[in-house]
Amino acid sequence: MDLTSRLEIMNWLAGAGLSGIAETDLVREFCERSRAAGLDLSRGLVFIDTLHPIFEGQGFRWSDVESNESDTFEYGSTSEGEAAENWQRSPFYAMLQTGENEMRISHDDERFKMTLKLVGDGHKHFATFVHRFSDSSIIGEMDCVYSLWCMRHPSGFDDTAMSALRDIVPLLGLAVKSAANARVARTLGHVYLGRDAAERVLSGRISRGVADRINAVLWFSDLRGSTAIGEAIDPAEFIPFLNDYAGAAIDAIHDEGGDVLKLIGDGVLAIFNNDDMGVARRAALRAENQFRKNIETLNERRSSEGRPTTSAYVALHVGEVFYGNIGSEERLDFTVVGPAVNEVSRIASMCRSVEREFLVSSAFLDGLGAAGKRHFVSTGRYALRGIGRAQDLFTLDPAIRTEGHAASPFEQYLRDRG
Repeated sequence: MDLTSRLEIMNWLAGAGLSGIAETDLVREFCERSRAAGLDLSRGLVFIDTLHPIFEGQGFRWSDVESNESDTFEYGSTSEGEAAENWQRSPFYAMLQTGENEMRISHDDERFKMTLKLVGDGHKHFATFVHRFSDSSIIGEMDCVYSLWCMRHPSGFDDTAMSALRDIVPLLGLAVKSAANARVARTLGHVYLGRDAAERVLSGRISRGVADRINAVLWFSDLRGSTAIGEAIDPAEFIPFLNDYAGAAIDAIHDEGGDVLKLIGDGVLAIFNNDDMGVARRAALRAENQFRKNIETLNERRSSEGRPTTSAYVALHVGEVFYGNIGSEERLDFTVVGPAVNEVSRIASMCRSVEREFLVSSAFLDGLGAAGKRHFVSTGRYALRGIGRAQDLFTLDPAIRTEGHAASPFEQYLRDRG
């Protein structure tokens, strides 16, 4: 690869990184451009650790032959078990131990499990690189970009090929790092703010006091008897207990298009927002229905493990709220505020008093129409603490609840009017 070709690839990488091309496209086109310029690559692999609650990192690969192999993959922790053993038998682990930045490996080198497998696929020569970040740019475990390059050609990675890779691979790493940083920001926003709130913040709505006035379905749920359970079990078991039931709620809410805005101890505050509030109401009902099923499945598992179980209170309400940035210049929260938020919290608290696990307000029920209302019964009219007016509250007709599931007519109503 001559100097002109290297400069063309480097210029392309700079533009591609700035424009935010996906990593899979970056790696594929990098390999194809390199081959066209005379660097006879047969396979490319680039991976980078990330900051994610589940995955340790993500990788991207390209091959010169068609296969069923995905061009992207995510990997979990490499700190234990078989994953740790595989990592410690990789050239990258060896390079991190020795401080090397690059390595050439031939087909008869039996040190590394990764390259031995690739030899079986017909690749004969390998070059690996580790491009480290400075301390100030490390995020979580994301401290390097790793890459592996293969050739089938007998001459392999000679000095000219290695010189070309030294010039162009760092810019590829920089473009991949840029894309990874954007993905980390989006992931952290979704995890800590909620999906819709994160997208609004990332789009630039970060000014203090900027909020939209919206009508929304409000969800508030909390766990039954969690304080007593927390006092009775080993403190180390309490966080897993909360996580299990929070997961049951969040999965149900997200599956129906809702957004979780806050986790308050064992409580969950969420909204369902749609131009058609009838659609938002039914989405919330489907989420509550699925939450019950999730709890039943969870309780079966926890019971089999000899761990404590519980159920949950859920309240649904509809009202106008301010949705946006609340706080100070030093610390902002993107959330909903307004009387309706206080009301849904108070309605959830009433579940204990009226001995019902699910309550909805008259404002929520009124938007369901006759077909929806017929599944609910009144629990009475109540003065809510801190709320100036009494409210009629309703629950699902107990006759249609069967072992935590809504009976067929109610589920059919929810499906028919999705």
